Amino acid sequence: MKTDGATTGKDQRLQIPAARFRPARTALVTGGAGFLGSHLCRRLLGEGYRVICLDNFSTGRFENVADLTDYQNFNLIVQDIETPLAVVNEHLDEIYNLACPASPPHYQLDPVRTMKTNVIGAINVLDLAERTGATAFQASTSEVYGDPLVHPQPESYCGNVNPTGPRACYDEGKRAAETLFFDYARTRSVPIKVVRIFNTYGPNMRPDDGRVVSNFIVQALRGEDITIYGSGRQTRSFCYVDDLIEGFRRHMQTPENALGPINLGNPGEFTVLELAERVIAKTGSRSKLVFLDKPVDDPQQRKPDISEARQCLGWMPETSLDQGLDLTIAHFDDLLRSRSETRLAEAAE
Repeated sequence: MKTDGATTGKDQRLQIPAARFRPARTALVTGGAGFLGSHLCRRLLGEGYRVICLDNFSTGRFENVADLTDYQNFNLIVQDIETPLAVVNEHLDEIYNLACPASPPHYQLDPVRTMKTNVIGAINVLDLAERTGATAFQASTSEVYGDPLVHPQPESYCGNVNPTGPRACYDEGKRAAETLFFDYARTRSVPIKVVRIFNTYGPNMRPDDGRVVSNFIVQALRGEDITIYGSGRQTRSFCYVDDLIEGFRRHMQTPENALGPINLGNPGEFTVLELAERVIAKTGSRSKLVFLDKPVDDPQQRKPDISEARQCLGWMPETSLDQGLDLTIAHFDDLLRSRSETRLAEAAE
């Protein structure tokens, strides 16, 4: 049993309490072995929570939470969120619903399952919250705004989503999940919190994640062509993961009548081409830029209006794109080197 704690994040200050301390609160994190979920689990442990991590490992990775399994206050359940949650006898204070593939290649691979994960998963989370009295937190997405006609996007904007396109399984699935959360709050008095996440990046992303930051970094480190879909003039706003998790925690601690939705993202706006050029410069890569056809319904502009987050949460991101890219590049460089060394060792046996 570890007793000296572990660290994470850009400043390495987060300490996981020794297992002998009695946790004050218990949280369930669905999708807890994924990119965001693993950072949230670590943050909650650092605050003294007992954490139950639920994941079916369809896109989550055991490596993201492997070191946490040594702690008495951390429990891992391997289960699909589409089935009734097997923690009905647990005392729960908070439930964070992060269970869903979040990158287009992954959620489009099985669109029917993506929709079921969003809708049936939300119902299972909300039913559990109703039984236990826990506050249910929904990790929604900026994709509910579709290819927006309003810029930047405030929470009041109802969006421009194509309900029959190849991205609809995710966009409409998340919109339906939001509907369920607010209906449970209105009709069954379930306490809820809802955030809309804009492009987030950082350590624990999969090398094959499929989103633009991880794609560019991995391609640059491998010396492969960097693939840009469309002209590269489309814009995104990139939020470092530590800043996002801070927003999660602040919203969960707001008064009961502060439901959301609240935009969480970095309002700094960059073109995809600017991002590619920064990654190439930071990695010293000789990768060439290759332009491919833009995917159907891919948004042309994406930038959050975070006025609500500033006012209600006192929150705004603190990590610059340059700082966050340096940390993320270092993570992927270590990961790719480790995998390469493992393959070489196996080949030598």
